[in-house]
Amino acid sequence: MIIKILGTGCPGCQKLESNAKKAVEELGLNNVEVIHVYDLDKIIESGITMSPAILFDEEIKAEGWIPEVEEIKKWLQEVLNK
Repeated sequence: MIIKILGTGCPGCQKLESNAKKAVEELGLNNVEVIHVYDLDKIIESGITMSPAILFDEEIKAEGWIPEVEEIKKWLQEVLNK
């Protein structure tokens, strides 16, 4: 699975990236990659209207707000248990 953080580098975007990495680490998920997309053209192409945003395998999970680590962990567990 790939988790994408979309945002141009603002403090909120950095916090979301940190939260996502912490969630992955706390769950011990070695097969999940967290990447940060800074390129504005790619952010617009993704279909989001507000940043920061977090996508799981191209599915938008949140945009315009910063989910806490526990929320991200919950989403990860739901996706992995399907």
